[in-house]
Amino acid sequence: MSREQQAVASARRAFETGRSKSLEHRVRQLKNLQRFLTERRRDICQAVKKDLNKSEVGVQMYETLGLEEEIGLAVRKLKEWAAPRPVEKNLLTVSDSVYIKAEPLGVVLIIGAWNYPWAVTLQPLVGAIASGNAAVVKPSEVCVHTAKVMDELLPLYLDKELYPVVTGGVPETQELLRQRFDHIFYTGNSAVGKLIMAAAAKHLTPVTLELGGKSPCYVDSKCDVAVACRRVAWGKFTNCGQTCIAPDYILCEPAVQQRLIRELQKAIEEFYTDDPKTCPDYGRIVNQRHFRRIVSMLQDSTIAVGGDNDEEDRFIAPTVLRDVKPDAKVMQEEIFGPLLPILTVNGLDEAIRFINKGEKPLALYVFSDDDKVIKKMRDETSSGGLLVNDCLVHYSVSSLPFGGVGNSGMGCYHGKYTFDQMSHLRGCLIKGLKMEAMNNMRYPPHTAKKLGWARFFVLKNFNFGWIGRLLLLAVVAVLAAAAVQRYHLLEKYYS
Repeated sequence: MSREQQAVASARRAFETGRSKSLEHRVRQLKNLQRFLTERRRDICQAVKKDLNKSEVGVQMYETLGLEEEIGLAVRKLKEWAAPRPVEKNLLTVSDSVYIKAEPLGVVLIIGAWNYPWAVTLQPLVGAIASGNAAVVKPSEVCVHTAKVMDELLPLYLDKELYPVVTGGVPETQELLRQRFDHIFYTGNSAVGKLIMAAAAKHLTPVTLELGGKSPCYVDSKCDVAVACRRVAWGKFTNCGQTCIAPDYILCEPAVQQRLIRELQKAIEEFYTDDPKTCPDYGRIVNQRHFRRIVSMLQDSTIAVGGDNDEEDRFIAPTVLRDVKPDAKVMQEEIFGPLLPILTVNGLDEAIRFINKGEKPLALYVFSDDDKVIKKMRDETSSGGLLVNDCLVHYSVSSLPFGGVGNSGMGCYHGKYTFDQMSHLRGCLIKGLKMEAMNNMRYPPHTAKKLGWARFFVLKNFNFGWIGRLLLLAVVAVLAAAAVQRYHLLEKYYS
């Protein structure tokens, strides 16, 4: 039996003991995960520094802070999320107990990504623990040092049978995907997402795919360009552009392009100095392969800002490209690096047409003070999320579902959405054995009169307040009593 098979079998056996279903156990594991983030902060930061050259403050701000908030939310809200959820009743079920019960799916596979190796790997794990599942955690092999820390240290804090960590590359991932899971949660690109979905289909395993794509950024000519450029520059060049919801390209009218370039350059210098290579807050490309991929995108475009690069150091300066054509190499795939193309369009309608010609993006950004512009962009496009006059920050709002649509993914998570995504929301109806006369309308022989009563009880809509419920129960009781009396009279007549 391979290491991957052993991990899955161990998680399955541990889940079948039932211990992960206890709310006390879930809370205890979540608090242990919080303790891991606090006590091992130095190990976490050092690993990400080696992998992506992120500063210690940057790791906490963009990786662990959100995790701590997510864990705190889950601990506070767990009883509420896990409690039976009452639903509306119809007349036929007014005296019954009708509710939704969230129950664990079983064993979940979580495949993390390398760009935010802690945030996008452990955030789904928070939901898996909170919803009572076992989970096999597969960190990205691209971030070698982070994967090693996760493998060595996480089992010291969590139930290692319920939540085993499996490291390795493509062969190990393929072996995991041959196993049967009850849910697969994958963060990465759409090409691998298709392979994940194909593997899951063999066992009819549901999937959550958090993918990416080319997220557009439309800048209205009448907005505050200086403020817009500071926010776009931050969203684009954070983590050296290696963010799934980074603005991939800018759409603007020709008259605005030069102002954008000027203000973007100012923002880049403000954030990363005039020598980003020496700035502690500016990261590096994760490896040489991705470095060469990104640099090759510069071939047929005009550099307006930046362009400096160093393969040995995996450094690419924050770069702005001007007058980019739709068929340019940089526009053929998600950039996932610090290149920001500017494409000119003749107004909002052409921008919308351009966006709609491509795959549906994970995020869509609009900078405008005009409500009509915002509403038109919202109503005539489709994307995983929409953010107006800022970048990235919608990811931090746990009350919003985060996820893609179409080529940018399926399913959503964050906060209660993660809990629900990794739960089976089981519909429950608890009926008593009394008032059987009310059921006569559904039993054969079927008559027009019975159909009339059925139509009344099924199709009539009432707004049930608590007073309304009492009155309705009284009416139902009277009808039931009348039906029972009629039944007894008929029985006496025919006896």
